[in-house]
Amino acid sequence: MYNDKVMDHFFNPRNVGELENPDGVGQVGNPVCGDVMRITLRINDNRIEDIKFRTFGCGAAIATSSMVTEMVKGLTLEEAMQISNKEVAEALGGLPTQKLHCSNLAAEAVHAAIKDYRQKKGLD
Repeated sequence: MYNDKVMDHFFNPRNVGELENPDGVGQVGNPVCGDVMRITLRINDNRIEDIKFRTFGCGAAIATSSMVTEMVKGLTLEEAMQISNKEVAEALGGLPTQKLHCSNLAAEAVHAAIKDYRQKKGLD
């Protein structure tokens, strides 16, 4: 059902955990499947310096969380806001159709964390 890249990010997820005193926090969930993703960010000079995630969900949810952290680390906030759910799924080499909603959560969690940071800084 899952390709090797998805399985690698599921069995060896990158950036797992939670940053202490994060600059931004984003948490999103899907009430239909029960998946919940929490992203914490450290921002330095308008760039994502560090990022961690905690995800409760299926293998695809964990894999997309891991992949999105790899994709946005080092990007400017504006660049990270442009990451789409489709790009997350493509970076993993695709997901089964019934699991595409998981990639939606990954991008949404990053966007929510950036919005949280901007609100705290009075930038939004």
